[in-house]
Amino acid sequence: MVDYSFSPPAAAGPVISWLLGEARSLPDGPATLKELGLRLNEAGLQLARASMHLRTLHPQFFGVGFYWHCGQEDVGFFPAQHGIRDTALYQRSPLRFIFEQEVDELRQSLEVPAETLPLPRFVELQDEGMTDYLALPLRFGDGKIHGTTWSTDRPGGFRDSDVALIKSILPIFGLLIEIHLNRRIAVNILNTYVGRQTGERILSGQITRGSGESIPAAIWFSDLRGFTELSQAKGRDELLAVLNDYFDAITGPIADCDGEILKFIGDAVLAIFPLTDKNACQRAFDAAIAAKGALLALNERRTKQGEAGITAGMALHVGEVMYGNIGSTERLDFTVIGPAVNLASRIEGLCPELGIDLLISEAFKQNLHADIALESQGQHRLKGIPDEIEVFSLPKRAA
Repeated sequence: MVDYSFSPPAAAGPVISWLLGEARSLPDGPATLKELGLRLNEAGLQLARASMHLRTLHPQFFGVGFYWHCGQEDVGFFPAQHGIRDTALYQRSPLRFIFEQEVDELRQSLEVPAETLPLPRFVELQDEGMTDYLALPLRFGDGKIHGTTWSTDRPGGFRDSDVALIKSILPIFGLLIEIHLNRRIAVNILNTYVGRQTGERILSGQITRGSGESIPAAIWFSDLRGFTELSQAKGRDELLAVLNDYFDAITGPIADCDGEILKFIGDAVLAIFPLTDKNACQRAFDAAIAAKGALLALNERRTKQGEAGITAGMALHVGEVMYGNIGSTERLDFTVIGPAVNLASRIEGLCPELGIDLLISEAFKQNLHADIALESQGQHRLKGIPDEIEVFSLPKRAA
């Protein structure tokens, strides 16, 4: 293991004091990395480049990398997809030796002939003018090993005192990055399971039963058709693949149009577009049109593969909803409830009866741009709704 038991050099004092003090108020890990690079150079270290590589908990990414270059304003970002460990990029990376704990420290002089350098990354850094490279682990309290790299363009490379300075600040730097990463993971998990806006509300402290507020919102409710038959005809893995394709087609447009996907109810989707601006209903409508197009493209692909198409019903309504926590004392759900939500669900239930995949309430229609042509599908009495409701659809030529 890297020996952190030595006494830090005198130059480390101001940097350590900064890490224990002002650095704790920085907003995130990249900002901390950038400021640390600047502080190390003020301490006499001719640092040209530094990076940190963090494993994370994210549905899309295995980890993330951040790159600081002296003289550049922005910190670079590299998302590492799941499965990266099976790629040639990872196998040829110097950090692989750190992550897999084959070494506790990797040092490579770059002032040697390029043909003698053992890894392509060293050649790339040499071409950038670097003279020395150092990779060290960043150890977190949970036992996970992350990685850091440090490069200089100083003739002769790093001095022994430079390496000692980096090692002396690394444990405290790791504590700060662990705090930032854990918060980022919490945000990622909340965003994944409850949505971005809802996740922000939970993190801000809205975690007690009954906390919330009444807000006006455009409401989206959609449901997959024929799911029971589909589940009986498909194996587990194939059924999950179909559902994931369907949810991608539906939820991608919702997210692209700044909607908040609140929950999946089996194969149904509940989402809202809070009326924070006058275009919320228009954005919900645009998302529905895009979802129809995505489902069409999906079904074209399925037809080519000899598979049956997927059909879904979608309903758009607008009204006041209670947006907050409901549930038991130990298990809460941050969602929307209220008559407007129930009505959106009931309207969607008309889709198979009318043979239409998108139905719109009169209240929602009144919030759309005047030049959007819709056709009335008549008045309907819905279960649990006291008055008849008029619903609208796209004209047949446009549907």
